[in-house]
Amino acid sequence: MIDIRDASPDDAASIVHLLNPIIAAKRYTVLTTPLTVKAEQEFIEKFPERGVFHVAVREEDERIVGMQNVAPVSSYAAFDHVGEIGTFVDLAFLRQGIARRLFGATFAAAQRKGYEKLFTFVRADNPGALNTYLEQGFRAVGTAERHAKIGDTYVDEIVIEKW
Repeated sequence: MIDIRDASPDDAASIVHLLNPIIAAKRYTVLTTPLTVKAEQEFIEKFPERGVFHVAVREEDERIVGMQNVAPVSSYAAFDHVGEIGTFVDLAFLRQGIARRLFGATFAAAQRKGYEKLFTFVRADNPGALNTYLEQGFRAVGTAERHAKIGDTYVDEIVIEKW
């Protein structure tokens, strides 16, 4: 069983344990620098009040197996209705419905906080992530070519959004 709850600074070590293998794989994210527990604690502590930050916790052992957050796109009032979403699932738990559970909780919380539109970038070479978002009602609106550079390799990113 998976529980979805708000993230707290106490989750930093577990989140780092989840994210660093994803970063090291160099296939799923444009993040390139491994995270530290201290930096993740500070990130969570300073996360915008209007943001949404959820973790998916496996009930049997309290292991964090996924995370998802929504942050305001900009401090400009014209963009108050738009949030940028990010989703990560532990590599050992892919394709087990964790992202789907996170989306349900995050969409509800984002709507309560006044978000009307969510958007993000997905690596063009990560069809699993793109399909996951598309299954949740996102649509591709463009491609940012050579948008990221991982080592010496350029990576296109698909711009997606959901109203």
